[in-house]
Amino acid sequence: MSSSASRRPYGVKGAPYGFLLPAALLFALFFALPIGYAVWLSFRKVHVSGLGLGSGARREVWAGFENYTGAFRDSELLHGALRVLGYGCVVVPVMLGLALLFALMLDTDRVRLAPFTRLAIFLPYAVPGVVAALLWGFLYLPDVSPFYFVLGKLGLPQPDLLDGGPLYLALSNIAVWGGTGFNMIVIYTSLRAVPAEVYEAARLDGATPLQIALRIKIPMVAPSLVLTFFFSIIATLQVFNEPTTLKPLTNSVNTTWSPLMKVYQDAFGRGDIYAAAAEATLIALVTLALSFGFLRAANRRNRQEEAR
Repeated sequence: MSSSASRRPYGVKGAPYGFLLPAALLFALFFALPIGYAVWLSFRKVHVSGLGLGSGARREVWAGFENYTGAFRDSELLHGALRVLGYGCVVVPVMLGLALLFALMLDTDRVRLAPFTRLAIFLPYAVPGVVAALLWGFLYLPDVSPFYFVLGKLGLPQPDLLDGGPLYLALSNIAVWGGTGFNMIVIYTSLRAVPAEVYEAARLDGATPLQIALRIKIPMVAPSLVLTFFFSIIATLQVFNEPTTLKPLTNSVNTTWSPLMKVYQDAFGRGDIYAAAAEATLIALVTLALSFGFLRAANRRNRQEEAR
């Protein structure tokens, strides 16, 4: 009796760790271990001796920071980062602005068919990214797009959205169409958590619906806006599916259009997995630095507002 009672507290305390063990093992095997292996490969290279024909002529050696210095000097990687920066300047504000607008509209009492509207806005997020890019890619092609057919019948200009500058708008449209619904649900859920008494008190004070939205709702959902902005920045830096899928449809998208496409090309096109590992590590570090800096700035601003 006493021995079982003495073992019971230990079992209760160890139960959470038992439940976390499968998730921790999966995290270590399929996330932490590949990242560690990629970092290790980034410090290696292949040394070729002689004519490179024998089995021992090609061997893996320590390279130090050689792959990283090569990545910093790679103009294709820099140009890809600049293209992604321009792409993000279009996607992030438009997507979050529409998500906030839809969430505020759905949170009003006068809206009709709110469940159907929420589902309709969220549904594009359920479409896989490759499928969405293919769908919009064929809609952008003048020969098969119904939009170009209608524009031609109306005598309106038919711009090629997959060529030159409009390409940014075409890629941004795919991201906005697919990501607005998810961000809208996050913001809308935060709005529904605000007590109804807050809105009722504002109405009694004579506040209009627009004033309630600007002065009460938006400040109350500021943490959700920070969270969605954080997710959007990460997704923008990791853009890969959309330009890769549209590449066969246009000559304006090359194999190194985005940094991740450059990593893929170096790893599987050129066969230099060591340089690709260094580039992937740099992308991960930049993403981590930007995310950490943004969250720290947001937390500092929240503390300043609370101090006031």
